[in-house]
Amino acid sequence: MKSCGVIVEYNPFHNGHHYHLKEAKKQSQADCLVAVMSGNFLQRGEPAIVDKWTRTNEALKNGADLVIELPFAYAVQSADYFTRGGVKLLHSLGVDALCFGTDVDGKMDYEMFGTFHQENMTDINKEYQELKNNGQSYPQQMTEVYRKLLPSWALNFSSPNHILGMGYAKENASYNSPMTLHAIKRLGNQYHDEEVSNDIFASATSIRKSVLSGKTTELKQVVPKITYADLMTSSLVEWENAWPFLKYQLSCQSTKELSRCYQMVEGLEYRFKEAAKLSNNFEEFVSRVKSKRYTWTRIQRVCLYVLLQVKQEEVEAVWQSSYIRVLGFNDTGRAFLKQQKSVINLPVVTNINKKNESMLALDIKVGQIYSLLEKNLKEQDYYQSPIYIKEENQ
Repeated sequence: MKSCGVIVEYNPFHNGHHYHLKEAKKQSQADCLVAVMSGNFLQRGEPAIVDKWTRTNEALKNGADLVIELPFAYAVQSADYFTRGGVKLLHSLGVDALCFGTDVDGKMDYEMFGTFHQENMTDINKEYQELKNNGQSYPQQMTEVYRKLLPSWALNFSSPNHILGMGYAKENASYNSPMTLHAIKRLGNQYHDEEVSNDIFASATSIRKSVLSGKTTELKQVVPKITYADLMTSSLVEWENAWPFLKYQLSCQSTKELSRCYQMVEGLEYRFKEAAKLSNNFEEFVSRVKSKRYTWTRIQRVCLYVLLQVKQEEVEAVWQSSYIRVLGFNDTGRAFLKQQKSVINLPVVTNINKKNESMLALDIKVGQIYSLLEKNLKEQDYYQSPIYIKEENQ
């Protein structure tokens, strides 16, 4: 059984994601599509608009055969760590190919880029060290590094999807048997577009903005029916839901206690404490803390680490002892897991129990906090088995 993987967030699942899954299967000629999906919190430091189980069900009913969770320790990270986690899980499953979206106009040889990075890591690190403390953000520094070493390549570092694509390529090239890469051109709205157009494709950003502002009629043309129904009936979550909890943490903890949070570096705890006193909502708070060096996205991620009381050792524990958490599958996905049983080199978790709960402690904790944000005290993980979809009913 040939397989292809996608690394996704589905926040929420929309027509562009459906197109991506169809094209992934077509280009890779795969029998099984494996989605590595972020859980309840996402790469840009945001809570998912609906929970991971709802999004898993949407994915399985729109083309995915197997959905596994990208652990929080990888999911809420910069592109380098996010891509490392996703690629690691796909390789651990023995997946043959990886398909991702790109905003790049023209042809980009991602596999060649990955090979270049792997063969020139010494020079890349040297160039980065020279720029490390120049006051720029990490993405800006790496832009300068690659443009210096690859002047003939039109590398567009303003596109989040392209940055992730290069990250996948770099990680994939580090393995002895790399997956085949397939890049699919994004259709319709761009990643950051905030308005839903008359097209059938719209960005997740514009969809979230529309639904949270009550403009729901226009969404019917840009999301599958199941997503529309979920958005109309679910308890939707955004950062403002979490602001009272975050302000509570910032008010109660001393700067010394805050400094122990993951990624709280260079005295950020003092800026967080001061901004919390002066801010009435989350957007105002981030606006006070962000700077040229600390982007909005980076500040959002640190806010999540504070909200969830994430420590360095919790993150490193997941990096050192990774696992495959199965969120859902159909008959094809279940058959694929059975087929790959002899080659899978990480523990496969289908249900949480006393034997494995310590391994998944961080994901369990963040799931419990997410439940508070959606005003649903139902336990997210202990009593939830993987979602199963019979293929004939799709």
